[in-house]
Amino acid sequence: MNRGLPILVVEDNDEDFDMLQMTFQRVSIPNPLHRCTEGDEALEFLHQTGRYADPEQAPRPGLVLLDLNLAGLDGRQVLEHVKNDPHLKSIPVLVFSTSDNPKDVQSAYAHGASGYLLKPVDLPRFERMIQLFKDFWLDHIVLPGSEGREDAAR
Repeated sequence: MNRGLPILVVEDNDEDFDMLQMTFQRVSIPNPLHRCTEGDEALEFLHQTGRYADPEQAPRPGLVLLDLNLAGLDGRQVLEHVKNDPHLKSIPVLVFSTSDNPKDVQSAYAHGASGYLLKPVDLPRFERMIQLFKDFWLDHIVLPGSEGREDAAR
């Protein structure tokens, strides 16, 4: 249903991003991934400003996977900005973090996160989580921008 919708990954750790890319390929997620490594960069991408002024380079994502612990403007601030912006707030934001601190979880949901995923440390659990992400968020949930795509695909 949501195949082809871009996914913005805000992740500063190269190894975590590489594992995510590899696992997306392994579980056959065809959605294009766009990556930002800093919070300020993510906001430029989402607003299509600065280095992302070209909409071809920065298409509106159907979903954001957001790490909390970023240098500079951190994921908490990015989430708050996105959910307070009338043009961005409809984009689902899933926090994708190693932090299981209850304060981080509570804060993420209080600021409008659509979900909170803990990054598994071992590959089999990581693959299982990404498969479940695909099954739920990409195959069953209707995301903004995907309306009518299923009919068009038929």
